[in-house]
Amino acid sequence: MNSEDFRRIREQLESYDLKREELISKSRDLIRLSKKLIYSVHRNDLKEASMSFSELRKQFEQFNSLAKREPELFYSGIFKSGVQEYVEAACFYSLIVEEKLPTHEELGVKGEHYLLGVCDLVGELSRKAINAAAKSDYKTALKIKDIVSDIYDELMQFDFPNGELRNKFDGIKYEVKRLEEMGLQLSLKGKN
Repeated sequence: MNSEDFRRIREQLESYDLKREELISKSRDLIRLSKKLIYSVHRNDLKEASMSFSELRKQFEQFNSLAKREPELFYSGIFKSGVQEYVEAACFYSLIVEEKLPTHEELGVKGEHYLLGVCDLVGELSRKAINAAAKSDYKTALKIKDIVSDIYDELMQFDFPNGELRNKFDGIKYEVKRLEEMGLQLSLKGKN
């Protein structure tokens, strides 16, 4: 029996497990900071949002770097969850504050991860539009409605197979319909 071989395997597994645990911890931190950023944007606390966005970018770089050192982790659900939250929060901040949707290259993520995050983004945009309409900020509400429609139009160009991306895309249809109904109500009230 080759004890040395077993020792090397044990060390490899222990090393992987330590990296995995570190990635889980960093994923939780990334998700928590993403939620904080989204909440700040919803509250229109742009100073807090700006600080959170800067910190989020730094934490993502560390998170991404760690995952890239271990290919199994880079393709894991742990990594994908953290990246989706990062994309959602970064895009929400950029659209509302900077009025532009960053590309997946600008965010430093794979296309699939970007699309998953953008699908989640639609829910936050819808919430922002409904809240704006409730506060009589009809211009913002209708602007966001148009952004969501544009995102949906772009996503319709894809042929998503069954799976997580398909399910998230299908969920966007509800948000688009809800915002179209809001737009119609505002139009009927002469608020467009």
